[in-house]
Amino acid sequence: MMTTKETPLHRQHKYLQVLAELVVPRRKIRDRLNPVEFYDGDEFSNRYRFSKESVMRLNKKIEPAIRHALHFYSTGCFQMVHGDLFGVHKSTVSRIDGRVSQAIAALKNQYIRFAPTGETSAGFYRRAGFPGVIGAIDCTHIPIQNPGGENGELFRNRKGYCSINIQVVCDEKAQITNIVARWPGSTHDSRIFDNSHLCALLESHAFQGHLVGDNGSPCCAYLLTPILNPSMPAEKRYNTCHIAARGLVERVFPCLQNGLRTKLDTTLAVIVALAVLYNFGKRLGDEVLPEFEVDYRIGNTEEEGEEHNAANANGNAVRRTLIENHFTA
Repeated sequence: MMTTKETPLHRQHKYLQVLAELVVPRRKIRDRLNPVEFYDGDEFSNRYRFSKESVMRLNKKIEPAIRHALHFYSTGCFQMVHGDLFGVHKSTVSRIDGRVSQAIAALKNQYIRFAPTGETSAGFYRRAGFPGVIGAIDCTHIPIQNPGGENGELFRNRKGYCSINIQVVCDEKAQITNIVARWPGSTHDSRIFDNSHLCALLESHAFQGHLVGDNGSPCCAYLLTPILNPSMPAEKRYNTCHIAARGLVERVFPCLQNGLRTKLDTTLAVIVALAVLYNFGKRLGDEVLPEFEVDYRIGNTEEEGEEHNAANANGNAVRRTLIENHFTA
């Protein structure tokens, strides 16, 4: 068998090939439609708010489409943009977002549960110097498009835009422990609380302690509100500590900056899913990026606060006792 004699030119060519492979490694082609593969760790977290490991863990709980939905939650991007990105019609994206939102919202009982312990009260006391707190409560308005129909205007709040008024309770770690997401924007905070299951539990003395909330709610034995126009030093100390304890919940919910433009049923599922994802991220150490936290709360007037405080003498008595026993120097 004859062999071709290797010339110096051949040897030089082979040497250059080997050298090229060592110096210039082959470029890896990444799948742009697979964010886990396409982005590195920091790029992925910046776009989806979660680490790749967290998404893979959540992915096992629901559907593979979760990576697409997370981009919707983290940016509030329009469905048409998602459709163009993945080569499908926006109606298909809408159905996917709806199914994924329902799947995540179905995890609510696993990640959102009101079960205060002694550590809850101790944590609030270490943070704010306010005793007996088992949760901070607030209502937040999530902007939506007008759902239309004969009840469409019920969703228009006092600021003039349509919204869902959601009630959120958080613990000393700023984790959401209770959420009510079904009331139209025109509904007052106090009505939402009075008709909630949590209110019924507190009225039945199922838990020892009290919530702290703003003057949009009535002052009662299990929900303490600030003193309007405090004059005594003890009242001012009470208000200062109350604000520090309540401050957690006023920044807890990661609202979508541009609101939601989905159908009403999907919108309610998305809001609950956001709360689930918020707690999911908190537990795994994936903190919500500050630039995405937007506060849509509508302030309550002092007249409304005075009316609520005057209407519940028992609540005012409990608050007065607390001020005299704990905040008087």
